[in-house]
Amino acid sequence: MSARLERISVVDDILMASELESALGVEYEKLLLSSLDGDKNRFELRAIVTGFIVGEHGDDVVIDIGYKSEGYVPREEFNEEEAKVGNKCQVMIVEIMPNGEMSLSKRQADLEIGWFKVLGDNKEGDVVRGKVLRKIKGGLLVDIGVPVFLPASQVDLRRAPDVGEYIGQIVEAEIIKIDAERKNIVVSRRKVLEEERKRNRENLVKELHVGDLREGQVKNITDFGAFIDLGGLDGLLHITDMSWGRVNHPSEVVQIGQKIDVVVLDYDAERNRISLGLKQKTKNPWEDISERYPIGSVHGGEVVNLMTYGAFVRLEDGIEGLVHVSEMSWTKQVAHPNEVVKTSDKVRVMILEINHDKQEISLGMKQAENNPWDTIKDRFPVGNKVKGTVKNTTNYGAFVEIEPGVEGLLHVNDISWTKKLTHPSPEVNKGDVIEAVILEVDKERQRISLGMKQMSEDPWITEIPEKLKKGVVVDGKVTKITNFGVFVEILNGLEGLLHISEMDDKPVESPESALQVGQEIKVKVLNVDLETRKIGLSMKGV
Repeated sequence: MSARLERISVVDDILMASELESALGVEYEKLLLSSLDGDKNRFELRAIVTGFIVGEHGDDVVIDIGYKSEGYVPREEFNEEEAKVGNKCQVMIVEIMPNGEMSLSKRQADLEIGWFKVLGDNKEGDVVRGKVLRKIKGGLLVDIGVPVFLPASQVDLRRAPDVGEYIGQIVEAEIIKIDAERKNIVVSRRKVLEEERKRNRENLVKELHVGDLREGQVKNITDFGAFIDLGGLDGLLHITDMSWGRVNHPSEVVQIGQKIDVVVLDYDAERNRISLGLKQKTKNPWEDISERYPIGSVHGGEVVNLMTYGAFVRLEDGIEGLVHVSEMSWTKQVAHPNEVVKTSDKVRVMILEINHDKQEISLGMKQAENNPWDTIKDRFPVGNKVKGTVKNTTNYGAFVEIEPGVEGLLHVNDISWTKKLTHPSPEVNKGDVIEAVILEVDKERQRISLGMKQMSEDPWITEIPEKLKKGVVVDGKVTKITNFGVFVEILNGLEGLLHISEMDDKPVESPESALQVGQEIKVKVLNVDLETRKIGLSMKGV
């Protein structure tokens, strides 16, 4: 190599060292200038030298670094503009062949220079900016001029489910550890965010006022509400302040990570507590409730909840009223609202009462329909015969449905002219279809009285006076035993009393010792009392 080319190469190295002084720091400048002390130090392995591109050879770029032989750098380490002949570049000596040729690397030189620049310009605690390159074990690799490690735990304020979402993003991070010897830098984006959050909190505290509308992000959801991050301060959005309407759980209204606008309801600076509201962004629907829902007006609604005492019906968002079980039907005795309605049913209701202080509305379902009792006397006049189904029985009678929802009471005393009944079951039972006569209609008390015995003539008037005269002997059957005597059925269910004193000419110790239930006997009619409808019987002289 000519002396002229050698001098040019040395001068270029000196100039390059000067150019790098500000970028790489004094330490690297000394390292670079020391390489000019002689070929022995200047061209040793891992040394960074300056050269010129003089051509290409196969897949390599040929570099003249002022050595006795050119060096070779893989073509892939250059872009199109950098690889032009005559361009100056810095390379690292990777290998020196026995024949004097050198294997060089532009990439490694750039990396080494980059490390010196980063180390020269930054220290632990400094904030740097870089692009997330890729995901690696335990975190991310970020390019800040050189690749640095961003641990997964330091990516965000809360550990991200997948740090891969940050690939390609430009992030700011704080240097938390520098290992110059191993060329290893660890950074934290979380620290930057925490500092930013702290500044935002301080600013927010100064400018926060009740009534402000603030944007926030849902941070956490509990059974009683949601915590909203306002950008440095967390506020509680209580479940009761989420909607004017019914909210069973906060997750029905908000989701974690969702950005929402909320109203500041209260701020306690000493306890650092903020109460937030979502429903307060809209007008309270109760403000003009009486104008929109006058007493007596009928509206459509949806059943939203059932309780043992009634059903809640939503008239509109934020407006619900209660239909008590007693206001569900004109005709049925409703024990539970699920007998009439179910959740999500569409119903028509009448406004019965509005309590503005408690924000409560009383509703009626039956009032929105025609009351069948208004025309009951026209449809069921007294004396008419009807047919119905026994729905229920009690000790005092049976309830008979004579039309859907309308029932009448058949009292035990109105089942038979002749039988003394203490329960309707011997004659009628649940599910039986019977015929009866309308005895009475009470519209106000909503009661109808029925009679079965009235379907036929009264035997006490038409038959008994003729067939049961005093002294007549008839066949009978013992139906019931008491301590004073027995009752005996003598004529189509007609019963008479055989007193203990009339059982025998001799004294009887007890009715049980003389007769048994079901025993057939002959008795003589002692007397017939048509007014009290009682018959006295005797076995003496029979």
